[in-house]
Amino acid sequence: MPTSVVTGGAGFLGSHLCDRLIAEGHSVVCIDNLITGSTENIAHLAGNPQFRFIQYDVTNYLFVEGDVHFIFHFASPASPIDYLKLPIQTLKVGSLGTHKALGLAKAKKARFLLASTSEVYGDPLVHPQPESYWGNVNPVGPRGVYDEAKRFAEAMTMAYSRYHKLETRIVRIFNTYGERMRIEDGRAIPAFMSQALRGEDVTVFGDGRQTRSVCYVSDLIDGIFRLMMSDYPVPMNIGNPEEITMLGLAKEIVALTGSKSKIVHLELPEDDPKVRQPDITTAKKMLQWTPKVNRTEGLERTLEYFKKKLGC
Repeated sequence: MPTSVVTGGAGFLGSHLCDRLIAEGHSVVCIDNLITGSTENIAHLAGNPQFRFIQYDVTNYLFVEGDVHFIFHFASPASPIDYLKLPIQTLKVGSLGTHKALGLAKAKKARFLLASTSEVYGDPLVHPQPESYWGNVNPVGPRGVYDEAKRFAEAMTMAYSRYHKLETRIVRIFNTYGERMRIEDGRAIPAFMSQALRGEDVTVFGDGRQTRSVCYVSDLIDGIFRLMMSDYPVPMNIGNPEEITMLGLAKEIVALTGSKSKIVHLELPEDDPKVRQPDITTAKKMLQWTPKVNRTEGLERTLEYFKKKLGC
């Protein structure tokens, strides 16, 4: 039975990844300091002999007993509301945390996968964004703490690959949604759904013409698992290329909930990307991967989760 370590394993994406790895026959060591993760996300795994949880900050020295075959480094605040509130922690987990996780991979001779982000492209001047695009990032803006932490993490990962001959993978994750997102996450879909279910005004930033491409969580996790098991060593986009405006998404969610909520507009945050759409040509070719869950189906599944969370 292969052993996989998942840092940030009690988070939204990390917990779904733990589920997938266990389903694939892996023994999973989940490490999380719970700064944005929650034990609720992994409570269903308690008592599973294939699963072990360690509450720990991975910016400190990282040690795991026994053999480790795969390391998935997912630890990081990942929404604007989090990394604006936790700027130093975000920078530390992207730098020190990545260094410690790579050190563990080197010690264990394990394959390492970095959860990077489409935010490395910043406010892109190329659309859609291929992996060859270097990005348009403001390093000293409020979002720079996340963007640059991930860009540094990619550079560190590639340095370990080249210098230590470590087997590494890098996934650039585009906007993802699904069950286990936090209600007060600050990202569009949880905000729109919780506001609509409560009958509150649904808040859209700017004129709402900025676009995102949203991928349902099971599709993303499938792409990530395939990437780890592939022999592709450089960054790869994983996301759903179907683009939608934020205003269009808000209208879809209001209609889906049957809410009478009004859509109101707030000031656009600084450095908010105007467009975001993955070029997934590489994933299609190298992994034979494409997203399967359409947006309507994914939003319906996610809405059921939020209804339960809010007691609707």
